[in-house]
Amino acid sequence: MADTDPRAPWHEPAMPVLDEEAVWVHEAAERFEHSRAEALLEWALDSFHPKLAISAAGGVDGMVLIDMAWRLNPDVRVFTLDTGRLPPETYSLFEDVRERYGIAVEFEYPDTTSVASLVNREGPNLMYRGVDLRLACCTVRKVEPLRRKLATLDAWVAGLRREQWASRRNIAKVELDRDHGGIAKLNPLADWTLDHVWDYVHHHEVPYHELFDHGYTSIGCAPCTRPVQPGEPERAGRWWWEHDTAKECGIHCSVELAGTKSDREKVETSTEGGA
Repeated sequence: MADTDPRAPWHEPAMPVLDEEAVWVHEAAERFEHSRAEALLEWALDSFHPKLAISAAGGVDGMVLIDMAWRLNPDVRVFTLDTGRLPPETYSLFEDVRERYGIAVEFEYPDTTSVASLVNREGPNLMYRGVDLRLACCTVRKVEPLRRKLATLDAWVAGLRREQWASRRNIAKVELDRDHGGIAKLNPLADWTLDHVWDYVHHHEVPYHELFDHGYTSIGCAPCTRPVQPGEPERAGRWWWEHDTAKECGIHCSVELAGTKSDREKVETSTEGGA
């Protein structure tokens, strides 16, 4: 019988692809699986800087990574995707980053022509009318700018944690990002809990997004993010009008994986296909 728990991961852990290109990634993932986040960041900065950058969107996880990496190398690079629909508090946060750490966050923007074409055709709030339209918006405003940015890097760092959502439950601390030219993708906080993250923030007095004081637990574009209700999962405030979907935009998994089927349907399909 298929597993019908919508919280269950909708893909099995990827089998390691041990071609010559990926062997070092597999070995690094095993090496750092039980290491402190600082150890992985130190290795990454030594190995890839200056062609390594932290991806930050305003989430508290990204702020922890910025603080941690800055303590190891004050010249660490940080970038963000300015979709054109960010809440004003996000810009205030990156001003805090500039003042606190002396880091000039690198802003990446969508292609103006692509945004205009999509909005003129489907309207500014197309995301509310269907998952496919929401993903089209995410692709133009986030996925494509990220692809252009990562084409200039050898490695990037993300604040993904396994407990955040089903689609992230199997992430490794070191991955080969085949969607972006085979560069290294690092998830130093993969095994952290949310409490662990906030403990670090309070202990080191790390600046954080103002909306976290107003019931938010995840930060994205203003039209697509709301505060969570008591008892809701951490990412429930993202695309809240969608039910049993992957809660992803395509940045951290392919758009095909983030498509229109619900988590439950994907589990059932994969189970039936393997029967």
